[in-house]
Amino acid sequence: MITHDVRTYRSAEHLPREDQLAWKIAEVAADPVPVDADVTGMIINRVIDNAAVAAASVARRPVASARAQALCHPAKPGATVFGLDAERVSPEWAAWANGTAVRELDFHDTFLAADYSHPGDNIPPILAVAQHTGRSGADLIRGLATGYEIQVNLVRAICLHEHKIDHIAHLGPSAAAGIGTLLNLPAEVIYQAVQQALHVTTTTRQSRKGEISSWKAFAPAFAGKMAIEAVDRVMRGEGAPSPAWEGEDGFIAWLLSGPDARYHVPLPGKGEAKRAILDTYTKEHSAEYQSQALIDLARRMGPQVGDLSQVESIVIHTSHHTHNVIGTGANDPQKMDPKASRETLDHSITYIFAVALEDGGWHHEKSYAPERAGRPETVALWHKITTVEDPEWTRRYHARDPREKAFGGRVVVTLRNGRVVEDQLALADAHPDGARPFARENYVAKFLTLSDGIVGPAEQQRFLQAAEALADLGAGDLAALNFTVDPGKLGARRPGGIFDWGNK
Repeated sequence: MITHDVRTYRSAEHLPREDQLAWKIAEVAADPVPVDADVTGMIINRVIDNAAVAAASVARRPVASARAQALCHPAKPGATVFGLDAERVSPEWAAWANGTAVRELDFHDTFLAADYSHPGDNIPPILAVAQHTGRSGADLIRGLATGYEIQVNLVRAICLHEHKIDHIAHLGPSAAAGIGTLLNLPAEVIYQAVQQALHVTTTTRQSRKGEISSWKAFAPAFAGKMAIEAVDRVMRGEGAPSPAWEGEDGFIAWLLSGPDARYHVPLPGKGEAKRAILDTYTKEHSAEYQSQALIDLARRMGPQVGDLSQVESIVIHTSHHTHNVIGTGANDPQKMDPKASRETLDHSITYIFAVALEDGGWHHEKSYAPERAGRPETVALWHKITTVEDPEWTRRYHARDPREKAFGGRVVVTLRNGRVVEDQLALADAHPDGARPFARENYVAKFLTLSDGIVGPAEQQRFLQAAEALADLGAGDLAALNFTVDPGKLGARRPGGIFDWGNK
């Protein structure tokens, strides 16, 4: 890996194109390095993982809305939409619909470092373009290896959330780079597309603050859609604001840490394999990643605590990120409201820990149901829980040594009789270094579980066979990575919008 020093340059200073971050990203994307076998295996796992959570969400309102919008944009050859059979739509709209389905339940893969990310969000846009352009499984694997590599390394180096910028600002460039690799585009084209994608996907973190709405699911799909459009424009000869990161009025100078800031971005050198996907991890539970280990800890602590009505207080000692984003340090009253949206409850570790403690586990639907959130005994327990930042857990959150890195915390339960129950867990059980690391059989089981009753048994097996044979799928065969469901499983028809006008 080569670490690149990235800073702001005044317009009067000459910054050669070859020294700009966007160009270095483009060089990585254009490098035709082979994909290692273990990386290919993990890419297949994540294709299965994305399909699993998309199947579970296929009838949910935001997903149905996105799908209805996509269907207003048919195209040939086009790309597939989760749940549908013969319909093909323009690739940017397929990315929109499928990206929303993947993101709706907050249940796919994650990478946490200087910032947050869900690198699996790269899959819908890159796959949609691959289907539309008749690419092969090997082509798709190369594109996805790049998408993961770029997003993970931007997340390692550049913190967005401290400036209240949503993490899709790293996703737009990574998806554009991955599409560039997929299509074997020259570095010049990828360079411009990466910058365009950054420029149009920089949004605020209000999408994950206060009363969180369905836009949280749409936001990564929007970034993927914008990345496809950026690549298309640049292929037609258009340019981008340059240099996007380093410019005097650019991303670093005005939206990040200012003109005196320096960022150190690691990227593979020429000929170096793209292996960043192996540093990412998926979710066993449908909740914010920083709650994964704490759900497992609640499951373990329940029998130790016993009668939960006797709890006086629960304090979760955890990292700065967990305390301030999904804990009481966020100062969001909505995170303590039993009438809050699913998206808000997903970002409330106090709610999540209370339910996991009571139920001994977590369910992607039942744990968020309004009647579940409104149980008086749950609300009483929930409101006894607070979080505090512990510098040691913050240090471990940012540790580069995998033996030190941690996303959990220490929980202290005080009972009314004065007895104290205390336990801690650093990593989720499903983490690669956890008690039960996810392997292929776990991804397959997750797909079969989440798609049960939605995708028919024969279609489940057909999809899994296609996904596991991804490396051998020929040009034009990538529609096999879609799954279809009975139309009755797609949820209620949504009200029409502008795109439906001509069909009324």
